[in-house]
Amino acid sequence: MSDERVEELEGRVKELEATVRGLTEELVDTTERVRELEEELGLNEPAERARDERRDAEAAAAAEEADAEAEADADTEDDQDESGLGDDIIVA
Repeated sequence: MSDERVEELEGRVKELEATVRGLTEELVDTTERVRELEEELGLNEPAERARDERRDAEAAAAAEEADAEAEADADTEDDQDESGLGDDIIVA
C-alpha cells in the first residue's frame, strides 16, 4: 500500500472519529434534555415504572432459567443413580 493511500485512510479515520465524538456528545445532550423535559412534565414516573418492570421481568426470566438448569441437573443425577437397575431389555 502506498504511503499516500495510508495517509488518506488515516485522515478518513480521524474524520470518522471526530464525527462519532460529535454524535455521541449530541446524543448525551439530547438524552439529558429529554430527561429534563420528562421531569418538568411529570413523565418520568412511567419511564421509571417501565424500567422497573423490565428489570423485574429479566430477573424472573433469569431465575426461571436457573431453576430449569438445576432441575435438569437433578434429573441427570437421578438418571445416573438409576442406571444400574431396570435398564436391561428382556425379550421372551
